Amino acid sequence: MSVNPANARSSLRKSWLDITAVTAWGILLLKYAIDGTLYILIHPSYYLLVTVTGGCLLLIGILQSWRLYRYQSIDDRELQHSSLLPQGVTTMLLLGTAIAGLIITPKLFNSHAAVQRGVSSESVTVTRNQTQAFRTNIKPESKSLVDWVRTLNLYPEPDAYLGQKVNVSGFTVNRPELPPNYLMLSRFVITCCAADAYPVALPVKFTGDRQTYAQDSWLQVKGKMMVETFAGSRQLVIAATELQPIKAPKNPYQD
Repeated sequence: MSVNPANARSSLRKSWLDITAVTAWGILLLKYAIDGTLYILIHPSYYLLVTVTGGCLLLIGILQSWRLYRYQSIDDRELQHSSLLPQGVTTMLLLGTAIAGLIITPKLFNSHAAVQRGVSSESVTVTRNQTQAFRTNIKPESKSLVDWVRTLNLYPEPDAYLGQKVNVSGFTVNRPELPPNYLMLSRFVITCCAADAYPVALPVKFTGDRQTYAQDSWLQVKGKMMVETFAGSRQLVIAATELQPIKAPKNPYQD
């Protein structure tokens, strides 16, 4: 049966477009795995799965490119088998998203996002419906910021922790309603991906002025727990004896 040249060229272009979209997604996922971008997008449990998926997509793209290259001159019925995805809008959306991901660099959540998602001087505990698991058999000075907040969620009595040693890290959130010698130390918690990340925070009292530390700067804070009153409620506060600027960690989230 004869082949309509115009139909053959159209099918060929659509097939190449499908393959390009799949290959671009494979490259994007592998790029994120190599340059560490996955750390700010998904939970560490999914790193391997996403990396393997990226490799598989890239391999499929290469194999299908070779296959299509070999059969460029066959008829429309055989060309149809080279199409990996529904042709048209779906392919363009996939390709456009992959290209955007390669061009635009995802950014860390910052203090603005923390405030938008609920961090304030009046709400220092986790606001989630289900209690998250946390480590209990560790010394107070070995607890992370998230461990402290989860402990408070489970047993919200500030006096129970009075005087306990603290050694935590996080990024600064400067709240204008706090005195100048206070700042909020915050971390984001992730359970699946960046879309479900939520902030936790504790106030830090120290000698000096919070303007010394730029908004969103990362600090290692050492000190002891104390209790103070904010907006009529008694809350746990870190009385800092040492504030040390640090680099943002490779994995900025805690799970």
